[in-house]
Amino acid sequence: MRETSLDIKQNILLAQYTSWNIGGPADYFFQPKSLIEMKACIQWAADNRAALTVLSGGSNCLISDKGVRGLVVNLNKFTGTIVEEHDGRLQIAAIAGTPKSELLKIFLKYKLAPALFLAGIPGDVGGGVVMNAGVSEQMEPREFVEIVDWIRVLRGQNVHTYTRDDLKWSYRHCEGWQPGVIIEVGISWPLTPDDQILLKVREANTTRLKKQPLDKPSCGSVFVNPEGGKAGQLIESSGLKGTRFGDAQVSEKHANFIVNLGKATASDTKRLIQHVQDTVKSKTGFQLKTEVVFLGE
Repeated sequence: MRETSLDIKQNILLAQYTSWNIGGPADYFFQPKSLIEMKACIQWAADNRAALTVLSGGSNCLISDKGVRGLVVNLNKFTGTIVEEHDGRLQIAAIAGTPKSELLKIFLKYKLAPALFLAGIPGDVGGGVVMNAGVSEQMEPREFVEIVDWIRVLRGQNVHTYTRDDLKWSYRHCEGWQPGVIIEVGISWPLTPDDQILLKVREANTTRLKKQPLDKPSCGSVFVNPEGGKAGQLIESSGLKGTRFGDAQVSEKHANFIVNLGKATASDTKRLIQHVQDTVKSKTGFQLKTEVVFLGE
C-alpha cells in the first residue's frame, strides 16, 4: 500500500460502528472529518485499487462476520450544520454524517413538525436520503423526501448537486444520485411553529418505548412493509415472535425487529432473516423484502 498522511487504520472491528453491534473487521478503516479528507481517502482507495465501502450511521446494515475487504469509510466524524431562516422557511445544510438526532434538536428549537418523525428514526442524514428513511405512523412529514431540497454527491474528486426532483424516491429507497458518496444534504420546512410539538415528541417516544425493543441492539425495522400487509403483523401471525438462532432473536415486543441478545453473529442473524422470510411466505403468501443492507463477504 502507498504511503499516506491519512490516519488509515487496519483490521478495525466494525461491530462497534453499527446499531446491531455485529460485524467483523475492515481491512482498512478511515473516518474523514472534512471534504478534503474525504477526497483524499477516495483517492487513496483508487490509487491502491482497494474496494470502497461507506459505512454511514450503521443503523440499517448487517456486516459479515468475516468483515469487509478494502477501505471502509465511516462518517461518524463527518458532521456539521448551518441553519438559516429564509423566505419563511427554516433551511438546514447538514453534512452527511450528522446524526438525525441533531436535526431533531434543531426542529424542536423552532417548534416545527419534522421533529416528530425524526424522533422515530436512527442513523445519520446521508443514510436518511439513501433509505428515504421514515416512520409508519400517519403524520406530515413522515419520510425524508418531504424535507429534502437538494443533495451534494462526491463522485471521484468532483462534487455534483441534485435537487429533490432530480432524484427518484420510493418507499425506503432513493435513486438517481449513484455512483458516489452523499456528502451534504439541504433540508427545509415552513416556519410555522407548533407549540405542542415537544409534547407530541415525548408522547411518541413513550409509545415507541412500549411497542419497540429500543433497549436492545437492533437495526430498526428489518423488513419493508409489503403492499397489502404489514411486516410485523405477518411475522407475528406466522408464530415467529421470540424465534431465536444463537443470540439473534425476533423481538417479543415487535416482530419486525431482530434483536441482538448479546453475542449474535451476522451468520445467526442472516439465517434468522431467511427463516422468517421462508415461514411468512409459506404461511401467508407474502414475500418479505429486507430494509437491511448486507455488507462484506
